[in-house]
Amino acid sequence: MFTIFTDTSANLPTPYVKKHNVQVIPFTYFMEGVEHCCLDTETFDSQTYFAKIKQGVEVTTSQIPPQRYIESFTPVLERGEDVLFVSMSSGISGSYASAVIAAEQLRPEYPERKICLVDTLAASLGEGIIVMDAIALRDAGKEADEAEKILKDSLQSLYQTVLLDDLKHLHRTGRISGKAAVIGSVLNIKPILKGSPEGQLVVSGKVRGKKNGLQHLAKLYAELSTNQSEQTVCIAYTDSSEDADCLAKLIKAAAPPKDIMIVCYEPVTGSHLGPGSIALFFKGADGVREK
Repeated sequence: MFTIFTDTSANLPTPYVKKHNVQVIPFTYFMEGVEHCCLDTETFDSQTYFAKIKQGVEVTTSQIPPQRYIESFTPVLERGEDVLFVSMSSGISGSYASAVIAAEQLRPEYPERKICLVDTLAASLGEGIIVMDAIALRDAGKEADEAEKILKDSLQSLYQTVLLDDLKHLHRTGRISGKAAVIGSVLNIKPILKGSPEGQLVVSGKVRGKKNGLQHLAKLYAELSTNQSEQTVCIAYTDSSEDADCLAKLIKAAAPPKDIMIVCYEPVTGSHLGPGSIALFFKGADGVREK
């Protein structure tokens, strides 16, 4: 038996993680001099939060320290269960490295237990999709190390794309270069990003206007997704549920998936993207991240 852990970047709805017994380790953020963590996006006031960011209030974030992982994993190991941790991309956060340090410290203390770590090379519901796959593998009776291998082998079939209002928030927090951040500063140009094979966010295109941007995301889904009727497609938005609903309708019209999960971005990852952002996550063929 193993327990699945993830971090708050996975952005899965609180009722879902509770139903499936997934343990969530929080990122924290500072806003107006106060440290916060958000373990429940169901009660998170996204409208107020992103309005403040739009007004110029700065948010700073930090990686999860090794001690927080140790404190989370230890009770599970002590009761004789293995650990499978599904992490935010090492390409955009140092938190996976902290989990590696924690695991190296814990393994000598619990030599009979398996501590398995999966760097999803993803964030938000891209990471969340890998958590959902981990749940299915656990429920099918796989051991933690078996699940780890299967999940790692699947990572390059996960496609992540984001439509932004502009790139200034990613530039401010060091997630993208200054040269790239020029895109979108004039003429209602909206940058399109994707998750790279290495788990970084890279500029993949640009469109004029939000409507064209949503249509572009739906077109990517229609062209790059596989086995649509068998998968859950995921949408995350910062402060416009209307954009998310519009994108969901476009996706259903293109090739209806089994289900569509729509969530508001949790505050840490959302702060790097900024107001007006919307992201789409789905599965394609192996190597689809190269597209």
